[in-house]
Amino acid sequence: MNLHFFKTVFAVALVAGAGCFFGCSSEKAPEVENNTLVNVSYDPTREFYSNYNHIFMKHWKETTGKDVKITQFHGGSGKQALEVVNGLEADVVTLALEYDVNIVRDAGLIENGWVKEFPRNSAPYTSTIVFLVRKGNPKKIKDWNDLVKDGIGIITPNPKTSGGARWNYLAAWAYAEKQFNGDEEQVKGFMKKLYKNVLDLASGARGSTNTFIEERKGDVLLSWENEAFLSLKDYPKDYEIVMPSVSVLAEPSVAIVDKIVDKRNTRKLATEYLNYLYSDEAQLVAAKHHYRPTNKAILDEYKEFDQNVNLITIEHFGGWDKAQAKHFADGAIFDQIR
Repeated sequence: MNLHFFKTVFAVALVAGAGCFFGCSSEKAPEVENNTLVNVSYDPTREFYSNYNHIFMKHWKETTGKDVKITQFHGGSGKQALEVVNGLEADVVTLALEYDVNIVRDAGLIENGWVKEFPRNSAPYTSTIVFLVRKGNPKKIKDWNDLVKDGIGIITPNPKTSGGARWNYLAAWAYAEKQFNGDEEQVKGFMKKLYKNVLDLASGARGSTNTFIEERKGDVLLSWENEAFLSLKDYPKDYEIVMPSVSVLAEPSVAIVDKIVDKRNTRKLATEYLNYLYSDEAQLVAAKHHYRPTNKAILDEYKEFDQNVNLITIEHFGGWDKAQAKHFADGAIFDQIR
C-alpha cells in the first residue's frame, strides 16, 4: 500500500468523523412513537375515559387509518398534577380544576393561554357537588346547615390533594356566605364546625367513596354528582342523593402538555383526543357516565340533572388563583380551621 492510499483513507475517515461530530451520538436516538397517548386524570373519571378511549380509537382509525394505544392514570387531582411535574410523561391532563392544570403550566410543561385552546374554557363537561346519604336518609340531611349538627359524620377528601374536595369546600363556603350575609368570621365558624364533623380525609374522591360505601363510615358523603350516581347504580337499595340548595359549577379542565407532545411527536393525536370530547358521540358518553354535557341539547335529554339548583361559579371566588391562595395554600383558611 502506498502513501496516497493512506492519505485517501485518512481523508474519508476524517470526513466521516466530522459528520459524527456534528450529527451523531454515542447513544442510539430513541424511536418516536406517535401512535400512543398518555392521559393523566383525576379519580372519578376512570370509567368515563375507559369508555371514551374506545370510541376515540375507532374515530382515529376511521379518520387516519392508524391504530392508537391509550394509557390512563388516575388519582387525586392535585397529586396527579404533581406526578406530571415530577416526571410522569402525560400527553394530556384531564384534571378536576383549572388550578391543577396551572401547576403543570407553572413547571414549564404547558404553554400560557391553554384555557382558551378548547371551547368553554377547556372544560368539555361539568359536574357539581351533592350529598350521598344512606337509604331513607336516617339523619334527615337536607342542606349544608344539617352537616354542622352534633352527631353527623361527614366523609370528604382532603382539599390539599383532591380537586373534588376543593369544590366541596367552596360549595359549603358559598352556602355559609349566603346564610351569614358575607360575614367572614361567621362563615369561618361554620366551616370549622363542618370540618370538625369530618371523619376521614382521603387523598382523592374515589378513596372517600370507598370509605363511605365499602367501609360504611359516616352519615353523608360530599360527592361529585357523577360519583354519587355511580354509587346509586351499583347499590340502588342502599343510598340516595340529596341536592343542597347551593352548590358549585365544577368545571374539570383538559389541556395538552406541550413539552411532552413536542418531545413525543403526538401533538396532532393529543389535540384530536381533546377536541373529540366535544363531539356529540363523546358528549353522550359523558352524560351516560353522569357528567353534565356542555352540549345543551344533550344535557336536556337527561332528566337526572337538576338544572334549577343554584350553582356558584369559580368567578364568585375571584378565580382559582385567588381561591387557592385564600383557602388552600399552606397556612390559609383551610389549615386554620383544621
